[in-house]
Amino acid sequence: MNRIAWVTDSTAFLDDELKNNEDIFVIPMTIFFDEEEYLDGVTITPSQFFERLKTSKTVPKTSQPSIGSFVEIYNSLEGKYDHIISIHVSEKLSGTVSSARQAAEIVTIPVTVIDSKILTYPMSVLIKEGIKVLKTGGSPSEIEKHMMDLANRIETYVLIGSLEQLHRSGRMNTAQYYLGSMLQIKPIITIQDGALSVKERVRSENKATNKIFNYLKDAVSKHSIEEVYLLYGLRDSKAKEWEKSIKEFANQLSIGAYPLGVALGVHAGEETIGISWINKQK
Repeated sequence: MNRIAWVTDSTAFLDDELKNNEDIFVIPMTIFFDEEEYLDGVTITPSQFFERLKTSKTVPKTSQPSIGSFVEIYNSLEGKYDHIISIHVSEKLSGTVSSARQAAEIVTIPVTVIDSKILTYPMSVLIKEGIKVLKTGGSPSEIEKHMMDLANRIETYVLIGSLEQLHRSGRMNTAQYYLGSMLQIKPIITIQDGALSVKERVRSENKATNKIFNYLKDAVSKHSIEEVYLLYGLRDSKAKEWEKSIKEFANQLSIGAYPLGVALGVHAGEETIGISWINKQK
């Protein structure tokens, strides 16, 4: 069996199972805030970030890990492992994949760089699935194929917690921001092939939530999904409300709730709530 190291970035949420896996290594995003530099999840936590955001007059920014950071971590794994699988946040949302690919061309150890086309906990699910393939004797190419197949079947919907923050971070233009604020429009954001797009624009959060629940009902009917992932900003109270509502119409589903983290909170806000699942093959 190949000795494989798994490298990911701090936009992935690692549960206890993955945190305790000695073959998984995380490279942090950089957060620039009030003229200071922080490492996501290392020198600043989500609660610390959102608390400072309430009184800050500056716009926080994020930056992907440098090529040099990837080279350093890849080189540190050479000799201990035969191959590295480096899976990261969608390249249409961040330059992290690009940094990883450029670093992979520099180092000696073989590196397979995978664009997850997603973010946060669903990216961790892909890692878990890759580990399963490895345990059955799968090669790096077989692991990559399986992970990419799953990535292409992930369905995700998000209600942004703060349109103002999305606008301030540069992810929403001024016209869209003022129109949404004045009309109290709640856009339903989806991720298609790794890119953010607006699925629908709805006039209230309750209506938007019901729309998303209808998407889920449709997926349960068509794709027989078994598990969903709730993704939240700072507090899990809204995720618990969603879980209770979902159980009323799909009690058979396994439901987990996972935080988005600092790097994603920069753009979305602490009240953000989303849902993701993997459709089964038809």
